[in-house]
Amino acid sequence: MIKIAPSILSADFSCLADEMKKVADAGAEYIHIDVMDGTFVPNITLGSPVVKCLRKASRAVFDVHLMVEHPETQISAFAEAGADIITFHIEAARHAHRIVQQIKAAGCRAGVALNPATPLVMLEELLGEIDVALLMTVNPGYGGQKFIPSMLEKIEILHHTVKDNGFDVDIEVDGGIQAETSKLVRAAGANILVAGSAIYGAPDAVEAIRRIRGEDG
Repeated sequence: MIKIAPSILSADFSCLADEMKKVADAGAEYIHIDVMDGTFVPNITLGSPVVKCLRKASRAVFDVHLMVEHPETQISAFAEAGADIITFHIEAARHAHRIVQQIKAAGCRAGVALNPATPLVMLEELLGEIDVALLMTVNPGYGGQKFIPSMLEKIEILHHTVKDNGFDVDIEVDGGIQAETSKLVRAAGANILVAGSAIYGAPDAVEAIRRIRGEDG
């Protein structure tokens, strides 16, 4: 089943609760929350106190994407704030398996993200432990970037690895996802699609989500 995760990085920050409600009412299952620290990536976004406030306004799945150094220091705060999924970057982790255990012990589903230049082998020892593998299809840190076509092979290889080994892992993609690129990533095996400007910048969120999900045929 394809799940849509609108990224609030592209939303109007002056009314985030309303912006979340809009996309949830339009059919999105997840809310993708990009957390940036100004070190792992250049920008700074929001922290766990904001997520805690937003949790009161939505029952959607909160998909928290930590683009931060030392992610192990942030797990408890975001879990307590109401995250359902916490994903950290393998590039920022010294002890990735321990962080996965930490996320699960906090009551959340665990995800690991890979930047475009990071090889899939970095996930090899974790696929039996994680719930989500997030493949970046742009370089992280900014919204509105163009999709990197060479990531399609990476998605497809991961899909076959997961399927052939019987792992229960969702494949999430983030970056440059809109109606056309969504067809490509879905065909390659992705089932959670993060989209920012393609949804929040569209005149009709319902239609944008429907097209990204592939319901236009």
